[in-house]
Amino acid sequence: MNRLLLKLAMMVMVATLLYSIPGATQASPTTKKAASVRITQGPEIERVDPDFAIIRWTSNNPGGSPEHFGVVHYGTSPKELGQTAKSPIRLNPSHSDTVFRVRMDDLKPGTTYYYTVDSMESNGTGDGVKSPVKQFTTEHSTTTTR
Repeated sequence: MNRLLLKLAMMVMVATLLYSIPGATQASPTTKKAASVRITQGPEIERVDPDFAIIRWTSNNPGGSPEHFGVVHYGTSPKELGQTAKSPIRLNPSHSDTVFRVRMDDLKPGTTYYYTVDSMESNGTGDGVKSPVKQFTTEHSTTTTR
């Protein structure tokens, strides 16, 4: 048990040292923005439950600031997508594609939702990409009583 605790303490010390070195935590530099950003795969439902859903899509790397957000605009009418969910992501400048995943919470069971996706830099500047409106239906609630 003591050897395990010693090994764990050493791992924590190494991790602390790595994250305290400025170069180890340096933010990725801003990269050249893509001439045009397009969705190359999806958007598609990764998971749907009675009260939440996860949407996933891939685009070419938009470039710009390394901090980005995947954004889903959604609602129960295809003409009224007034709700928004977003998820932060850090771009990898050496990757040609970026996978976005956004979780939408507090959904109603057995309800059809319509959505469209886009992405933006952390300062709110959009990447200029937007999907067509798609739809999904949440699962019916499976609560049981005893």
